[in-house]
Order: sequence, then C-alpha cells, then structure tokens
Amino acid sequence: MDLSVFSNTLTSALAELRYGDQPQELYEPIRYSMSMGGKRIRPLLTLLGAQLFTNDWQRALRPAMAVEVFHNFTLLHDDIMDQAPLRRGQPTVHVKWNPNVAILSGDVMLVRAYELLFDIEPALLPEALRRFSQTAAEVCEGQQLDMNFEKEAHVSIAQYLDMIRLKTAVLLGFALELGARLGGASPEDADHLRRFGTDIGVAFQLRDDLLDVYGDAATFGKRVGGDIVSDKKTYLLLTALEQANEAQQATLHRWIGNNAPEDAEAKVAAVRAVYDELQIRPRTEELINAYFQDALAHLEAVQAPAERKQLLRGLALQLMEREN
Repeated sequence: MDLSVFSNTLTSALAELRYGDQPQELYEPIRYSMSMGGKRIRPLLTLLGAQLFTNDWQRALRPAMAVEVFHNFTLLHDDIMDQAPLRRGQPTVHVKWNPNVAILSGDVMLVRAYELLFDIEPALLPEALRRFSQTAAEVCEGQQLDMNFEKEAHVSIAQYLDMIRLKTAVLLGFALELGARLGGASPEDADHLRRFGTDIGVAFQLRDDLLDVYGDAATFGKRVGGDIVSDKKTYLLLTALEQANEAQQATLHRWIGNNAPEDAEAKVAAVRAVYDELQIRPRTEELINAYFQDALAHLEAVQAPAERKQLLRGLALQLMEREN
C-alpha cells in the first residue's frame, strides 16, 4: 500500500462525519472549518501507527478523526487569540461569523473529539482518554507559553524549544502513539513512535521558522520575513541575540520593538544580515537535522516490518522535503 490509500480513506470518512444540525449557527462553522482541508498529517499518523502492527488499521479510523477534529478545534480558538483574518486562504470562523460563535463551535468540536474516541475497545479506552487529555492540556500550555513570550523581554532557547514541543509536536507524537496502541503495539514500541512524532514535530516547526526568513515566497505560502517584522521570538532570533557581538546587538535592538516599521523590507534585510553574519541558517539546519536523526533512530527501534515502517519514514521525508 501507499499513503494515498490511508489518505483517501481518511478524507472520505471526514467528509461523511456529522457534528449536529441545529442550531445552524453552531454547527455550520464546524463544517466550514473542517472543509478547509489541510494536510491531515495528524490523523494520517494515527492510521500509519496502527498499520505498523495490524492489517486491520481501519479500527483506528474514528480515533484518527478525533485527533483531526481536536486539532481543528485548537486552530479555531488560536485564530481568535491571534486575531488571524485567514486560515488556509479562507476567512477564519471568528471573522466569517463572530468570536462568540467561534468559541462555542470550537467547544462542540472538543466534545465531538472525545465522542469519536469512544469507539476504542474498552480495554484500551481509559489509557487512551488519559493520554488524550494530557496531550490536550499540553497543547494549551504551549499556546499560553507562546502568548507569554510575546510580552517577556528574555526567552531562552530551551524555553522556546519546549514551547514548540508542547504547542506543535506533542499532538503528532500522541497521534502516532494512539494508532500504535490500537494496532497492538507494545508499550516500548508505542513510546518510540511517540518520540518519533514529537521529534519530527519540533524539526518541522524549526524548519517553518527557517523558511520564514530564507524561504521562497512563491512556495512558502506567506510573506517571507513575517516573523522578523512582527518580532516573533523564534529559534533564529533567540540564537542571534545570544551570539551577537556588541554591534550586532545594537542592530537587532534598533529594529526589535518596531513591529510596524515604515519600511518592513529594510527591517527584514537588516536582521537577516545579522543572521548571515552569525551563521544562523546553518546552525538552525544543524539542529533540524539533529531532531530528524533522533526521530529516525526511534523509528528504527520499533519492532515492526521494515516495509511498513517505510511508509512513516516516507511521510517524514515528505514533511521535511528531504530525499533521504
């Protein structure tokens, strides 16, 4: 099998999922949000985690959908907090309707996510619910830390890496762990897969940070340099602040704090020049590769057929846009 089998099955099942009918103002925003598409990486990881250990990977389908509904719930609420006007090129729910509608629709999505988990066999359900609840809380912790960092003058690199682990990566790790346990994996194999997913998640976010500065606007999907303009604390900026000499510090601090400059391109160019002097790009690429290699080591340790693990490895390479 290839990834399209899992992806097509997931897409069809999500299209048929029903959330409720009345009042329409509650349920239409959910259908709208879920119809926006996206890569569906998290539920795909759940299915791939199951197929490592069983041919009956469809047993993980509804739990996989629970992961996707939960993920979209977080996006609904994140967009309100970030006051984001667009999501995947479409008006966000709080813009198309209003923030109160978005909050309430998001709440129902969280409820539906739990309902989808109830299809898990009774012997596995309590632990799955416990781990899901723990992961959900960690995602919220990561979001709160991200908001805290906007106001804090000093954020360490270790704090930043922990924040992206919580906000982005732990859900990928849980998605894989869930599928593995549903497929019959041992606790050791399920833990290796959780760590594989988490490491890939951190590497992916670091890559996103890197592309924001050095990517091609045509393929990146948003304005290159947006993090610099908005003074977003990323691994690149935090490393630069830590490594900069006096002159470079002066340049950075001349621009930081001015997140609405008259000449945004000048700010991006000035900060990027400091990054170049400090070799921030290769430093970031080195860290990305370290997380990626750690992830592959965890995948290698999983006791499952090599041809089945190749699907997961291929997806990881695809996410990181790597060839090997």
